[in-house]
Order: sequence, then C-alpha cells, then structure tokens
Amino acid sequence: MNLLIVKANDRPSDIAISSKMYDVFFDEVSKIEHLNIKTYDVFEEDTPYLGQDLFTGFEKIERHELPSQEEKRLLDAKQKAMDLFTEADVVAFAFPLWNLTIPAKLQTFIDYIFSAGFTFSYDEDGNMIQLMPDKKIILLNARGGIYSTPDTSSMDMAINYMRAAFGGVFGMEIIDEVIIEGHNATPDKADQIINEGLEQVKAVAQKLANDCVDPK
Repeated sequence: MNLLIVKANDRPSDIAISSKMYDVFFDEVSKIEHLNIKTYDVFEEDTPYLGQDLFTGFEKIERHELPSQEEKRLLDAKQKAMDLFTEADVVAFAFPLWNLTIPAKLQTFIDYIFSAGFTFSYDEDGNMIQLMPDKKIILLNARGGIYSTPDTSSMDMAINYMRAAFGGVFGMEIIDEVIIEGHNATPDKADQIINEGLEQVKAVAQKLANDCVDPK
C-alpha cells in the first residue's frame, strides 16, 4: 500500500495541534510493514500559486515552444503533486483551520490536482466523471474553536471544503476523519481534548496497519 501524507502547518508541534497530529500519525504509520510512505510538506515544497503563468506555459508546450523559467517552475510543481497523488492508494491530510479556511499553501496543492482530465472529466452530456474513485482519503484537522454545533458548522470552510473537494467532486472515499476542536475555547479542558484526539489519530494509523495485513 502506498501512503502520501500532506502536512499543511509549519508551526511547531508544541504549539500547533495539527502539526502534532501529523507527528503522531507519521510515527505510528512508520511502524507498519508493507506500507510505502511519502510526505509532502506544503510549506517546504516549492508551491507557486496558480495563475496565468501556468496557462501560458501550457499554451507554449502545445505550440512546441519553451516555457519561461517561472512557467516551468509552476508546471514542474504541479506535475510533482500530481505524480505523488497518482502513486498513492491512501492520502492523509494534516491541516489546521486558519481564519475559517485551509492554509493557502494547502489550497495550492489542491489546485495542482483539481484538474479536468486528472481527477475528473465530463462526458458528452456535461456530466462529471470521477477519474480516481478508488483512492482513499484521511482528514486530520485541528481547530481551536468549536465548529461542530448547528450554529457554527457552516462557518468552517476547512473541513467542509476538504469533504466537498475529495468526497464530492473527486468521488473519493473519506475512510477516516479526526477533528480536534475547542482546546483554545475551553483551556481548562485542553489537555483532555488534545490527548483524546491524538489517541484517535493513533487508532486511524492502526486501521491502516490492519488493512496492510488484510487488505479490503
């Protein structure tokens, strides 16, 4: 089994809970035999934002012209993300809620793979066809506030976006989801909330171990 872990927080794990979730998950899955692990840190990788440079680069390639250095940089970054995503059977994302949404660098990674002809296409009637429905997704998210109530759930455009993109548009199965929330809103319960959440992260890793032994 091939696992890709996408880390989307550059803050240290003693401060940032989603970074700690990444550390715990990585430590646990590293113990699993027959699991090939690759990581993609969106803050360490070269991830230029999408814009006209990408489309100009594509146009030049179609005309058999050489793209500029900046165009090639973007094309190469996009291709690397697509290659890693293609190879993976399971993709795990460890990410925070920042200002009600995901970090811009994570959005850029998703922009690289959110591509007609790669993760989806359209039939002749305009219906969407999902091209990678067998790929499995794990979402590991932390948010200091509480966004699981009826009044606040629609405000969270991090986990909701990830569900909509991967489970909706791409038609992939979200096999596990761990959300640690409320540790900043209720500091007297922070240690308990975080520790319980990290135990859930370990359990997700154990399920992967079981799948490597007895794939389903």
